[in-house]
Amino acid sequence: MNHRFLSVVGLAAAMAFTGGCSANKGAVGTKEQPVGEAKTTPEAKQVPEWAPKKHAFNPSRTREHDLLHTKLRVSFDWEKQQLKGLAELTLKPYFYPQNKLVLDAKGFDIHGIHLMKGNDGTPLKYTYDSLKLTIDLGKSYTRNDKYTIEIDYTAKPNELPSGGSEAITQDKGLYFINPLGTDKDKPRQIWTQGETEANSAWFPTIDAPNERMTQEIYITVDKKYTTLSNGTFVYSRQNADGTKTDYWKMEVPHAPYLAMMAIGEFAVVKDKWRDLEVSYYVEPAYKNTAKDIFGHTPDMMEFFSKKLGVDYPWPSKYSQVVVRDFVSGAMENTTASTFMEDLQLNKRELLDKNWDNIIAHELFHHWFGDYVTTESWANLPLNEAFANYSEYLWAEHKYGADEAAYLQMDELSQYLDEAETKREPLIRYHYGDREDMFDSHSYAKGGRVLHMLRKLVGDDAFYTSLNRYLTRNKLSDVEVAELRMAFEDVTGQDLMWFFDQWFMKAGHPELKVAHTYQNGQLSLQVSQVQDTAYAPVYRLPLKVAVWANGKRSEFPIEVTKAEQTFTFPVTSQPQAVLFDAEQQLLGTVEHTKADAELVYQYYNAKSFGAKYEAVAKLTEKVQDPEVLKLMQAAMKEEFWALRSAALGAVGKLKQYEAAGVQEQVARMARQDKKGSVRAEAIMTLASWGGEKYKPLFEQAMQDSSYKAAAAGIMAYAGTGAPDVKERLQKFENENNEEIVLALATFYAVQSGQEKYDWFMQKVKQSKGGALYYLLQSYAAYLAGNSNTNTSEVIALLSDIAQNHNLYYVRLSAYQALMVMSERPEVKELLSEIKRNEKDKRLLELYNQLP
Repeated sequence: MNHRFLSVVGLAAAMAFTGGCSANKGAVGTKEQPVGEAKTTPEAKQVPEWAPKKHAFNPSRTREHDLLHTKLRVSFDWEKQQLKGLAELTLKPYFYPQNKLVLDAKGFDIHGIHLMKGNDGTPLKYTYDSLKLTIDLGKSYTRNDKYTIEIDYTAKPNELPSGGSEAITQDKGLYFINPLGTDKDKPRQIWTQGETEANSAWFPTIDAPNERMTQEIYITVDKKYTTLSNGTFVYSRQNADGTKTDYWKMEVPHAPYLAMMAIGEFAVVKDKWRDLEVSYYVEPAYKNTAKDIFGHTPDMMEFFSKKLGVDYPWPSKYSQVVVRDFVSGAMENTTASTFMEDLQLNKRELLDKNWDNIIAHELFHHWFGDYVTTESWANLPLNEAFANYSEYLWAEHKYGADEAAYLQMDELSQYLDEAETKREPLIRYHYGDREDMFDSHSYAKGGRVLHMLRKLVGDDAFYTSLNRYLTRNKLSDVEVAELRMAFEDVTGQDLMWFFDQWFMKAGHPELKVAHTYQNGQLSLQVSQVQDTAYAPVYRLPLKVAVWANGKRSEFPIEVTKAEQTFTFPVTSQPQAVLFDAEQQLLGTVEHTKADAELVYQYYNAKSFGAKYEAVAKLTEKVQDPEVLKLMQAAMKEEFWALRSAALGAVGKLKQYEAAGVQEQVARMARQDKKGSVRAEAIMTLASWGGEKYKPLFEQAMQDSSYKAAAAGIMAYAGTGAPDVKERLQKFENENNEEIVLALATFYAVQSGQEKYDWFMQKVKQSKGGALYYLLQSYAAYLAGNSNTNTSEVIALLSDIAQNHNLYYVRLSAYQALMVMSERPEVKELLSEIKRNEKDKRLLELYNQLP
């Protein structure tokens, strides 16, 4: 499951830089200070907001039965949004004799249950509370006895109470998209989403990650639809009533939450890896760009197979399908991953972005999550941290060390942002809701911890250990101790300390670092200032890089104390000191450095992280001639993120201060090879007063990059030219979100009734995060144009606020309605929306609104 979601508060968190950690042990000339007491103030210390919460213990599911095989025959009632199913389950007691079976079955109508012998069935007695189906088996079975039961049922997912998480916004399992075909801008589709325990909303099962089954699914649909499921497509049978039945068979066992279906009018684009079928299911409009979007998949399969020493482990195929209104970024259903519609891009959109990260993420799950599966949601990082780290591995392999380092900096920022209000162990048996596990701890922090583990043991040991873990535990469920034991068996080291502090303890190291030089000795003072009432004093093996007389030296150290001083022989006053030279530490590092040291660090350090730190820390001093010179050098860097960071710095200059760099920024606006950097350069010029560069902005509006073109639109609009509205009107038929949002930002405050139809059309057509942002501008437009507050607008916003599958989009529509809250009918509608909302996150937010 990919965890790329929008946070309601702070949708775009600013990048934060901290130093990192390397893994080499040993110190040069350490001088340890006495270990301080836990940093707690006496008596009534206030509990921090982020302190780990107390919850009940959540064990793995007790296995009373072993679900061996599931055979499903399903058809659909589009109008009622229901599934008619016949499920045939083959089981046996796990160890102890059993005379009853309890299945997960959410919100079904049960029509009958039979014990099967061949084609003959004997009715069985059962009780059902709408969540658990308890079946009296009629006799006691031992672990040597297999039995098969048949359940005739109707699944009604839309009648289930709403739930979900930040990563998976709904949990009703089965979704009908545009079921009646009333929305001309949206295809009719059916798809499923099983994680965490939502597949039991469309078929009866033992819905736990420590269960594993083979399966067969017979899907009956109108013959115009294409189907996809796990495993091998066996055949399609034409039926007399104009429907067809597609038969899919999964012969290698996997967890029930990984079962899937997708049904729609898809174009299927074929590819292959070695001799295995690889296919991409997209809407017909994207048939010609499907290979541009997904085409790195075979290379990823080869890369991961060789790195892990375990070939892609599913012999049937690997398919990827894009669906509408998906409730997450993507999902790693075995052999058939599902993706959100944002992946569907045209040729021009592909100039600005690619989705390799999410594609790699779901593919890597086919080893970590599908082949070897977490035994409980408490151990979710054994799935998600690895999938997260695969994004780094692929970026490092395909795009280079800088791109990978940038990605990890972003991951660190995500975790630290979450850590402001939440700090929990990675492996946490005490949680309030299993959906709480799908957070930036399990993903971002987990991926960074794996990188530190790789640095600690070295690449050879890291991949050898992963091979041991996968081969030893293949087709089974695991907990974190089994990962640790694989690494210990390979390396011969006791790694309990590493797993204890990083996987089992909450928080992260917060370091203050200072350095002084005297008599040929460099002294490095390191303080761990994290609150040790909630976090440990960490053991941190890393390296320190020192530049003296133009020469770089590297010293391995190991931080183990709350207060610690390290000394190194250095021949002269250091020109720069880089704590944690490999920039891998998960945590914060506050290292005071003189401006001259940062300038030297920028010009002499090779890594992205060290250069970025210098740019970031010197941004507020950009008026200084030496710093400005550095920023101008950074604007010529090969790696785009450094050019972007430097642009952000020079953008802080006042117009009269920027004379010396304006032409360089203008050249970047015209010529930089990355569209997002051209866009940033354009907006930087606009911030200095755009009249001089109006022709450049006119040209930018025609840029091949949508990002740059959108920036050109915003910049030209900011000039106040008399033809602004005329020029912008030429872009109104564009559906690209960058262009739409640029126009909406201007129209929100600079237009009236004439843009009513445009806003209505774009709100109806937009999706996901783009719709969230568009509704912000729409609310401003409605606030400034009371004559546009029609019943049609109210009905549209009401529908989004009550029915959109993404909770943050529902929130945005609710806020737009609040613009009209002085109207009695809208005030009552807001109360009704709030009254009917079942998502606890929204209810908390609604209760905070006036």
